Amino acid sequence: MSAADRLTDALYGLGWGTVKKLPEPVAVRLGRTIADLAWKRRGKGVKRLEANYARVVPDATAERLAELSRAGMRSYLRYWMESFRLPAWSAERVRTGFDPKDVHHLTDGLAAGRGVILALPHLANWDLAGAWVTTELRTPFTTVAERLKPETLYDRFVAYREGLGMEVLPHSGGSAFGALARRLRDGGLVCLVADRDLSASGVEVDFFGETARMPAGPALLAQQTGALLLPVTLWYDETPVMKGRVHPAIEVPESGNRAEKTSVMTQALADAFATGIADHPEDWHMLQRLWLADLDPAKGPA
Repeated sequence: MSAADRLTDALYGLGWGTVKKLPEPVAVRLGRTIADLAWKRRGKGVKRLEANYARVVPDATAERLAELSRAGMRSYLRYWMESFRLPAWSAERVRTGFDPKDVHHLTDGLAAGRGVILALPHLANWDLAGAWVTTELRTPFTTVAERLKPETLYDRFVAYREGLGMEVLPHSGGSAFGALARRLRDGGLVCLVADRDLSASGVEVDFFGETARMPAGPALLAQQTGALLLPVTLWYDETPVMKGRVHPAIEVPESGNRAEKTSVMTQALADAFATGIADHPEDWHMLQRLWLADLDPAKGPA
C-alpha cells in the first residue's frame, strides 16, 4: 500500500472512529468549517461542482454559482458528518432523521410480493435513507459498492453499510447483476445510486439539455425480473431532518427490443432525477465530470 493510500485509509478511519463520538452540534460545526475551507481553496472538486451546477441552473450568474457551490460543499460535508455518525445513531434518531413522501409506492410493491428497485442520484444522504428503510420499514435490501483503493478502505465502507443493515455486493467481478436479479425474483429490495456511468455500457440520456450516460442496470433488472423501478430523490432543508420522495414506478415499454426499452426507461429515470436536482441543486454532490462534452478521452473521467 502506498503512503497516499495509507493516509486516505487512516483519515476515513479517524472519521468513523472519532467524529461519531462528537456531540452532534460539534460535528455540524466541524463539517461546515471543513466545507467552507475547501470552498475557499477552490480546488478541482469545487470548480467541477460549479461547472455542473451551471448545467442545472443555466441562467445563474457567477455570484449565484459561487453561492450554490458553497452551499453544495456544506451539504456534501453534512453527508459525511452524518455518515461518520450513523453507526452511533439510535434507532429513534434514524427514524426521525428522515421524512420521505409517497413511501406507499415502495410498501405497496413489497406487499404485493414484487421485487422493488430504488434508484437514486447523488442527492443528500442516501446512506441515511437506506438506514431508515432497514429501521423504520424493517426491510433489508441489497446494494452494490464500487471497489475502492486501497482495499482496506473498500472494506471499511462495506462494514459500515453492512452495519446499517444492507447487503453489499462488489460492483466489479460480473456477479452482482445475477445476485441482484435473484433477490428481486424472491420479492426483495434493491437500492442503487444510478446517476453516473462512464463505462461503455452506459445508456446515453438527455440530462439538463446535454448528453450524459447513466447505468443500464436498473432498467435491465426491472425488465428481467418484473420488479418495480422507483426513482427516489432526497434533499435537506433548514431542519436537521432530511426529506425525500419516492416517485411513481417507471413502466417497462410494451414495444421495442431490450436496448430500446432500456433507453426509454433510463431516460425516464434521468428525468425524475432532474426534477429533484433542479429543485435542490445544492444537495447534488456531483464533484466529478458527468456530461460527455466534459470528458477528455485522453485523460479519462475526473
